[in-house]
Amino acid sequence: MANGNLILAKKSGKRTLKRTLSRDFKMNKYKYLLVLPVIIYLILFAYKPMYGVIIAFKDYKPATGIMQSKWVGFKHFRNFFNDVYFWRLLRNTFTISGLSILFGFPAPIIFALLLNEIQSSWFKRTVQTLTYMPYFISLVVVCSIIKIYSQSGGVFSQLAILFGGEPQNFLMSKKYFYPIYVGSGIWQSLGWNSIIYLAALSSIDQEQYEAARIDGAGRFQQMFYITIPGLIPTIMILLILRMGGILNVGYEKILLLYSEATYEVADVISTYVYRKGIQNAAFSYSTAVGLFNSIVNVFFLFVANTFSRRLTESSLF
Repeated sequence: MANGNLILAKKSGKRTLKRTLSRDFKMNKYKYLLVLPVIIYLILFAYKPMYGVIIAFKDYKPATGIMQSKWVGFKHFRNFFNDVYFWRLLRNTFTISGLSILFGFPAPIIFALLLNEIQSSWFKRTVQTLTYMPYFISLVVVCSIIKIYSQSGGVFSQLAILFGGEPQNFLMSKKYFYPIYVGSGIWQSLGWNSIIYLAALSSIDQEQYEAARIDGAGRFQQMFYITIPGLIPTIMILLILRMGGILNVGYEKILLLYSEATYEVADVISTYVYRKGIQNAAFSYSTAVGLFNSIVNVFFLFVANTFSRRLTESSLF
């Protein structure tokens, strides 16, 4: 008897789910049609290519194909961990990414807070436009400007002379590569990254500010006790996403800026994968390195999400 009730309950549940899905589709069919191209794009260009990850465990040869290539297990991972450059790559990647987070992540938050305090609308729009513009400049152009400014007779050398320094090619110096890389990144993305924080600021209840002013709170007190707490959920979500890509230091900018003189501090995992995979055609090895990179990123994503959920009750999942 109990088994019969269980079967009936399951059938009833299936009917209810079927009716719910059918009713939801009828009510939102046009929304589903709008989402359909995105789903197709993700399937074709995000999920289907993941099949090729198995070449990280094979000695892949294009002539024989993926399935016919010899299975070698964790051979390529062991080779990478034993590589003479492994620790240098890991150190450089974490250093560049860490400095970008330490200085680059708070920059648009501070900028948005300061911009929010400006009363003049025309001045605010002007500042926003000027700070958005560098984001739309080609990375090749940006790196070309950096190289010109960093030359011994460039702008940076002229500024160094004003402060009692000596002219030099700053981009060829290991000491200055990190500041140039991180500083140029902040300059290029400051305005664009502040957009989401400005949007979050506009959603804060204005009645809280009115109540604070009635209680005698000044501008800075309103910022610290209303504005910043209102931004915390947005800040934490974006920080989690940033931590989830901690090893994703873009190889394009590094390739355009580094040289043999700065390999020791500038060579990162992404440039190493480019050299091995594209230039040396070591497809299986470079895939293994890329897979290791992704696993570390996922680990940091879960760690950051856990800490955020416990400390601020804001999390992705």
